[in-house]
Amino acid sequence: MSTDADSATHDRRQQLQRELLRRARAGSTRGTTTAGPATGAGTGAGRDDRTPRPGCVPPAECVPLSRAQRRMWLMERLGGTGDSYHVPFATRVRGPFDVAAFATALTSLVARHAILRTRYTEHDGEPCQEVLPTPRTVPVHVVDTDEAQAPELLRRETARPFDLAAGDCVRALVLRHGPQDHTLLLTFHHIAVDGASLETVAGELADLYTTATDGTPRQALAPAPQYADHARREHAALSGFEEELERWSELLADAEPPRLPRPAAPAPHTAERPAAVRTVPLAPTVPDALRTLGAQRQATLFAVSLTAAFAALHRLTGADDLVIGVAGTHRSGTAMRGLVGLCVNTLPVRVDLSGAPSFTQLLRRVSDALLEAQQHRHIPFDLVLERLGAGARGADGTALVRVTSDVLGEPTVLRLPGTSAQYVDLPSDGAKFNLSYGLDLGDPARPRALVQYDAHALDDTAAEAAVRDYAALLHAMAADPELTPDPLPAAGTQDASPGPSSPARDRHPAVAALCAHPMVADATVVRPEHGPAVAYAVLKDSAGPSGHELLGLLRRTLAPEAVPAAVTLLDAMPRTAAGPADHARLPGRPSTPDAPSGPRAQAVTEAFTAVLGHRPSPDEDFFALGGHSLKAVQLAERLRTDLGLPLTGLDVLQARTPRALTALLDERAARQSAAKAASRPAARSRHVRPGTVLVTGATGGVGAFVVRELAARGRPVLALARPESAHLIATDGVDVIEGDLTDLAGLRDAVAQADAVVHAACTFTRHEVDLAAMETMVDAWRRGPFVFVSSVDAYGHPATDRVAEESAPHEPVSPYGRAKLDCEAVLLRAAGTEGRGGASSVRSPIVWGAHDRLREQLRWGALGTLYQAAEHGRPIELPRPGTGGHAWYGAAWVHAAALARAVAECLDRPVHGVANACSGHVSWHDLAHDLTELLGTRADLRETDAVPRDLDHRWHYDSTRLARPLRPRRGEDRRTVLAEMITATPPPRV
Repeated sequence: MSTDADSATHDRRQQLQRELLRRARAGSTRGTTTAGPATGAGTGAGRDDRTPRPGCVPPAECVPLSRAQRRMWLMERLGGTGDSYHVPFATRVRGPFDVAAFATALTSLVARHAILRTRYTEHDGEPCQEVLPTPRTVPVHVVDTDEAQAPELLRRETARPFDLAAGDCVRALVLRHGPQDHTLLLTFHHIAVDGASLETVAGELADLYTTATDGTPRQALAPAPQYADHARREHAALSGFEEELERWSELLADAEPPRLPRPAAPAPHTAERPAAVRTVPLAPTVPDALRTLGAQRQATLFAVSLTAAFAALHRLTGADDLVIGVAGTHRSGTAMRGLVGLCVNTLPVRVDLSGAPSFTQLLRRVSDALLEAQQHRHIPFDLVLERLGAGARGADGTALVRVTSDVLGEPTVLRLPGTSAQYVDLPSDGAKFNLSYGLDLGDPARPRALVQYDAHALDDTAAEAAVRDYAALLHAMAADPELTPDPLPAAGTQDASPGPSSPARDRHPAVAALCAHPMVADATVVRPEHGPAVAYAVLKDSAGPSGHELLGLLRRTLAPEAVPAAVTLLDAMPRTAAGPADHARLPGRPSTPDAPSGPRAQAVTEAFTAVLGHRPSPDEDFFALGGHSLKAVQLAERLRTDLGLPLTGLDVLQARTPRALTALLDERAARQSAAKAASRPAARSRHVRPGTVLVTGATGGVGAFVVRELAARGRPVLALARPESAHLIATDGVDVIEGDLTDLAGLRDAVAQADAVVHAACTFTRHEVDLAAMETMVDAWRRGPFVFVSSVDAYGHPATDRVAEESAPHEPVSPYGRAKLDCEAVLLRAAGTEGRGGASSVRSPIVWGAHDRLREQLRWGALGTLYQAAEHGRPIELPRPGTGGHAWYGAAWVHAAALARAVAECLDRPVHGVANACSGHVSWHDLAHDLTELLGTRADLRETDAVPRDLDHRWHYDSTRLARPLRPRRGEDRRTVLAEMITATPPPRV
């Protein structure tokens, strides 16, 4: 039965929906009732967990973020965190396991702890949190897989980004290896949980699972404390922290981030911080010996291991005055027992290692400093940083704490009744800090010394030395605590060796940094009496970095006062007869530089003034002017919008001054201009036929259908595909070019060869890659039409249930939808200029078709939720018409073949804007009914007064502009395409 049919049945259903809506609205005037989680009574849901009645949406309370949450939110906004702040919790469970009971238990857990159903928004420029209603069911996705494929599936699930604006803070995945062998993965965002929270989650899930399986809880669960209450209390207490903030300022006055050995190769200019780990096994007797030492000296094992970390860092850096960060907690008292939420705080521990102290003497210094820090553990560290200002940051803008230390105990596992549990380690791909020391006691029989490090901040050789020093120091402390740590290496051994330009004693820091670059053969710096220094460099190869790129390297690695005004490239270094560089013969030595000028410099000055409330001089420091992370985000967003250049909050933190930020923007503008110049129409390859259409994503679900449609029409196709899958599309009329969205040079060449472009490729999660690819393709586009396969996600959450083509977006817009909007803007702005043809952005909903990539939808998202419930005969809970004031809930969909025809139509007749491409709309009830019939299963379809997050969709999208090519052909009805997708899906193992 079609939801689009204009029939008597449809009319009756509409009348029923209107009556339900009328009743719901009438009921909203009578208030709300408290609703427990899906399991009903006995689950111990707190009184604060209320599910609104149909049609009654209480006004959301905007609660301020705790300072710890604020740090997480800002890290997401600054960019580049990857999965560093994802918290995977995985357990291998062997024995009888009930997926439905687990889903019920997880839903009850989310009902108990409102922080697990909280979204994060902005109000008057400040972040805040809103608690969402309890979902009727938290989806648990089940995938049948063998052990060999499991690690990759777990890694991909852990790395999937969160949308904090949508309340997406917990996900569940079950890998079924056999009838009684499963891996359970819960992935949280760190903004919602910490390590102590996982212990509560594991214990309560086990109790709730027991209740769901046999109705007899192991123990009654007390009402859960709510994190929003903690955030309110902390916010109210902020005004009383002044005295202790002053004490912190005294303790950390003049402290600097540890200067770690620089990597041999310069770090790429990226916000990503790839994590790497090095370990060294310890003798099994070492932990007990260290505990004994601590007991004798009134110190904890943690303080002893921290002492070894200070000694190791002392050896690595040669510095006496060091700061290491340790994790503190805001948890105290019975009121916070069982609280799920982020309650950690970074404590900077500052220790003086001068005077060659013995281990016991150093332990006393460390213990005293640690005790002092713990007495102020309730003071949020970001407030301390704001008070310290620019002095608490390194030259690259990173905060005072870049090195940490911890003792790692036995990991938490989920122990379900009747099963055995095995911890599954899922290391993060991202590093939170430059260097972290760890005493790993997870396996008591096999203790280890461990360092995790940012591979862009420390190379493998230095990290290996760090972990071996740490292990040796732990062994030495255990053997003889009266020993003095080994003598330090000679100062400066970590620096690059002197180059030919000057003696080591006379070297400018920029010379050392430039000569450390693998593509630089020689360098020198001229320091005039008045004005800033100027650098000159000779490359080993003409294809090396530009002067702009080398200047960017210096800005990222040196203190601001050591960065020269410019880097000039030379073919050879002029020298005196004695050998040193002849500064008198160096070209173009500038006088004292004037203040930056031009539109970008003006935009930077205006942005600083607007955000910081002070008109800066060119070299005033962002932090000294009162800047902090939130203002960096605001400044970057303003400049990115005004100038159309890529910029992140992290860029602002690293550049720091208007002069440096202007230079960075000039560098990026120069790159854009160079890309445009390189993408002028190239001579057509004799192998490319006239009328050729470039199709990106040619092996994907949409691209494959587009290639097939164009080939059927006789249009020559140039298909972009990855090397490993290029053979899948090799056929008559289709030429294959190997590449992907990260190969920007290859994209430019491919676009320059084609007479038209269909851009159907997408990373889905790496939005900066998608936008860079679109910018590159548009720069190279100089003839013919351009069709972009976009998404209805770009509309966000419209206020009306029917969405006209080209309607303005309505918040919240997901990161995926925002990326589509950004790409559309780049395309439509360029259309019709410099010989370019018309542009069409075709926004599609979910795409169905007989293709393996499209069949993956049966495992994820809304369709996956319904399909898996239907497949296993589980009850399916669907939102009742009228819930929340909406008469219909369901999904828009399009057949891949119809979408391909619409795309081909746009090549001949561009829409010069945005067009929707929908084959139809189907209610969740009708879709669930279709799936159960096609699968031959029995599933109980239940209408509820709550809307599960995956099923919160109620929009119909008009598709007038492309109605003709979207007209369904034989075999393109909903039931047929669903049958084609299901038939090719391998059955689950039992």
